[in-house]
Amino acid sequence: MKRLTKEQKRDIAAKRDEDIDLSDIPEITDWSGAVVGMFYRPAKKPVTMRLDEDVLQWLKGFGRGYQTKANLLLRHAMLSSGASKPSGGLKRGVRAGAGAP
Repeated sequence: MKRLTKEQKRDIAAKRDEDIDLSDIPEITDWSGAVVGMFYRPAKKPVTMRLDEDVLQWLKGFGRGYQTKANLLLRHAMLSSGASKPSGGLKRGVRAGAGAP
Protein backbone atom coordinates (compact mmCIF):
# COMPACT_ATOMS: atom_id res chain seq x y z
CA MET A 1 0.00 0.00 0.00
CA LYS A 2 1.35 3.39 -0.98
CA ARG A 3 1.84 6.03 1.69
CA LEU A 4 -0.20 9.20 1.53
CA THR A 5 1.51 12.38 0.43
CA LYS A 6 1.51 15.44 2.68
CA GLU A 7 -1.09 17.03 0.40
CA GLN A 8 -3.38 13.99 0.65
CA LYS A 9 -3.04 13.93 4.44
CA ARG A 10 -3.89 17.65 4.58
CA ASP A 11 -6.96 17.11 2.35
CA ILE A 12 -8.22 14.27 4.54
CA ALA A 13 -7.70 16.22 7.75
CA ALA A 14 -9.65 19.17 6.32
CA LYS A 15 -12.76 17.08 5.49
CA ARG A 16 -15.73 17.01 7.80
CA ASP A 17 -17.70 13.81 8.35
CA GLU A 18 -20.64 15.30 6.44
CA ASP A 19 -18.43 15.85 3.37
CA ILE A 20 -17.47 12.19 2.98
CA ASP A 21 -19.42 10.36 0.24
CA LEU A 22 -20.60 6.99 1.59
CA SER A 23 -23.14 6.30 -1.17
CA ASP A 24 -21.28 3.20 -2.38
CA ILE A 25 -20.97 1.77 1.14
CA PRO A 26 -24.28 0.62 2.64
CA GLU A 27 -24.79 1.47 6.30
CA ILE A 28 -24.83 -1.61 8.55
CA THR A 29 -27.78 -1.55 10.91
CA ASP A 30 -28.06 -5.27 11.71
CA TRP A 31 -25.15 -6.38 13.90
CA SER A 32 -26.70 -9.73 14.88
CA GLY A 33 -24.10 -11.66 12.85
CA ALA A 34 -21.14 -9.77 14.27
CA VAL A 35 -18.45 -11.78 16.03
CA VAL A 36 -17.06 -10.17 19.18
CA GLY A 37 -13.29 -10.33 19.54
CA MET A 38 -12.68 -11.67 16.03
CA PHE A 39 -9.73 -9.34 15.51
CA TYR A 40 -8.49 -9.30 19.10
CA ARG A 41 -4.78 -9.98 19.37
CA PRO A 42 -3.35 -10.17 22.87
CA ALA A 43 -0.15 -8.26 23.50
CA LYS A 44 2.96 -10.38 23.09
CA LYS A 45 5.79 -10.35 25.58
CA PRO A 46 9.25 -11.64 24.66
CA VAL A 47 10.45 -14.39 26.99
CA THR A 48 13.31 -16.84 27.14
CA MET A 49 12.32 -20.48 27.63
CA ARG A 50 14.37 -23.61 27.90
CA LEU A 51 12.71 -26.43 25.97
CA ASP A 52 13.79 -30.00 25.56
CA GLU A 53 15.64 -30.37 22.26
CA ASP A 54 13.22 -32.95 20.89
CA VAL A 55 10.24 -30.70 21.68
CA LEU A 56 11.89 -27.76 19.92
CA GLN A 57 12.71 -29.90 16.86
CA TRP A 58 9.11 -31.14 16.78
CA LEU A 59 7.81 -27.56 16.82
CA LYS A 60 10.28 -26.44 14.17
CA GLY A 61 9.27 -29.44 12.06
CA PHE A 62 6.04 -27.65 11.20
CA GLY A 63 8.03 -24.92 9.45
CA ARG A 64 7.87 -21.18 9.99
CA GLY A 65 5.92 -19.96 12.98
CA TYR A 66 7.03 -22.52 15.54
CA GLN A 67 6.80 -19.91 18.31
CA THR A 68 3.21 -19.16 17.32
CA LYS A 69 2.51 -22.91 17.33
CA ALA A 70 4.00 -23.19 20.84
CA ASN A 71 1.84 -20.26 21.98
CA LEU A 72 -1.31 -21.90 20.54
CA LEU A 73 -0.51 -25.19 22.28
CA LEU A 74 0.09 -23.44 25.59
CA ARG A 75 -3.11 -21.39 25.21
CA HIS A 76 -5.08 -24.58 24.48
CA ALA A 77 -3.62 -26.21 27.60
CA MET A 78 -4.42 -23.11 29.64
CA LEU A 79 -8.04 -22.95 28.45
CA SER A 80 -8.51 -26.72 28.76
CA SER A 81 -7.37 -26.71 32.36
CA GLY A 82 -10.53 -24.86 33.34
CA ALA A 83 -8.59 -22.77 35.84
CA SER A 84 -8.25 -19.03 35.42
CA LYS A 85 -5.02 -19.02 37.43
CA PRO A 86 -2.24 -21.61 37.73
CA SER A 87 -2.85 -24.06 40.56
CA GLY A 88 0.80 -24.19 41.56
CA GLY A 89 0.86 -27.98 41.11
CA LEU A 90 4.41 -28.02 39.74
CA LYS A 91 7.24 -26.60 41.74
CA ARG A 92 9.98 -24.60 40.06
CA GLY A 93 12.63 -26.81 38.50
CA VAL A 94 10.64 -30.04 38.90
CA ARG A 95 9.28 -31.77 35.80
CA ALA A 96 5.96 -33.55 35.78
CA GLY A 97 6.55 -37.17 36.68
CA ALA A 98 10.06 -36.55 37.94
CA GLY A 99 10.90 -37.86 41.38
CA ALA A 100 7.96 -40.27 41.49
CA PRO A 101 8.81 -43.60 43.17
